[in-house]
Amino acid sequence: MSTTTAATDNDALLTDRDVSLLQSDWEANPSFRLMQNVVAQHDVNDVALDRALITGAEHNFSNILDSWQPTDQGRSGRCWLFAGLNLFRVDTMKALDVEQFEFSQSYMMFWDKIERANFFLESVIDTADRPTGDRLVDWLMEAPAPDAGQWDMFINLVKKHGVVPKSAMPETESSMSTMRMNSSLFYLLRQGAQRIRGLYAQEAGIDAMRESKRQTLKVVYRVLCIHLGTPPASFFWQWKDREGRFHRDGDITPLEFARKYVTTPYDEYVCLVHDPRESSEPGSTYTIGYLGNVVGGSAVKYLNVDIELMKRVTLDSLIDGQAVWMGCDVGKQMHRDQGVWDADLFDYGAVYGADFALDKAARMEYGQTRMTHAMLFTGVDVVDGSPRRWRVENSYGDAIGDKGFCVMNDSWFDEYMFEIAAPKSRLPEDLQRALDGEPIPLPPWDPMGALAMS
Repeated sequence: MSTTTAATDNDALLTDRDVSLLQSDWEANPSFRLMQNVVAQHDVNDVALDRALITGAEHNFSNILDSWQPTDQGRSGRCWLFAGLNLFRVDTMKALDVEQFEFSQSYMMFWDKIERANFFLESVIDTADRPTGDRLVDWLMEAPAPDAGQWDMFINLVKKHGVVPKSAMPETESSMSTMRMNSSLFYLLRQGAQRIRGLYAQEAGIDAMRESKRQTLKVVYRVLCIHLGTPPASFFWQWKDREGRFHRDGDITPLEFARKYVTTPYDEYVCLVHDPRESSEPGSTYTIGYLGNVVGGSAVKYLNVDIELMKRVTLDSLIDGQAVWMGCDVGKQMHRDQGVWDADLFDYGAVYGADFALDKAARMEYGQTRMTHAMLFTGVDVVDGSPRRWRVENSYGDAIGDKGFCVMNDSWFDEYMFEIAAPKSRLPEDLQRALDGEPIPLPPWDPMGALAMS
């Protein structure tokens, strides 16, 4: 029933009597006025914070892997690239026998942007028969080449373009703060989309649309070079190990560098997700429509598993000395400065006198939670075989938590963790077989695709 017609049901109106009842309810409880006075002067999170949880969230763990410095993604959405490269560098530092090493995140972002631009324009060609205002067309135009991404998209870039050390393509102002660059990129890509759709309307044919795409990509490549620098086709590589011994490879390409020094067996990795909605079956695989970066690369593919299995795979990996890439809803129940997550960290119910009772599935269904950030598990505190808290390497620099490393209490894992990447061999045999099945497609706007659009 519409509520915007002239013949609106009177019961749907907000009447003077309704407002009077709202005011009476407000005045009936003096604690509401007390909260008003406090929140008027203080951040509501300071009021709602459970101080005991902060005090008890010590930065010590029974199992810890990291002995390196954290990275900083700046004001960009490259968390998935940072987390992926941070996972790789654990093994690469061993291969190089060095104490510190960092890959170039700017190099990876450059190739993601140009690949994403091509992927977007191909999607425009594929949907050119749909009208503007169509939900899929609108979704494509919302963010033609965002910073964000997924594990499978990261691996697509590594396989096609390789990796380089940070010294070969360092950060720029635009890689650390992408808003201005993205604004121009989005404009040019939407303009390119309009031209392609115009050619379709003129029945110009696929060849003409593809040529228009190539002209747009020339400009996109130029913009990326201006903002990020030109990605090296090769670079001169030499280094000293932790004992001071000198090593030299000389001139090497990014793909050669990856083959030689990325020793993490990423080809064996699969994405495990926890999606508790009734529409998502445990043991089933899923993919997201029109979500990707490299045309011809691997599609985003998830295996839905129970949260306890996700924990067990994460725990076993950490105990075996392997860090774990993960995706979560980072901003919920988080104290950023202290670097602490707990499911009950902020008691908003006590502040507002209201229930905050949606479970994880309902929060997903009603837009209250989704994957927003990727990070790296680098430690765990285990008591009687069960995880008590988790250590997380963020990519927000060293000013938060324990010099950039954070504490995730186990309660938070249940409620706000959504995804990990892990070797297929860590799964039970029935779930390994399930990965061979054809994935069920989810619409592009499904919350399980949000990490690549945040």
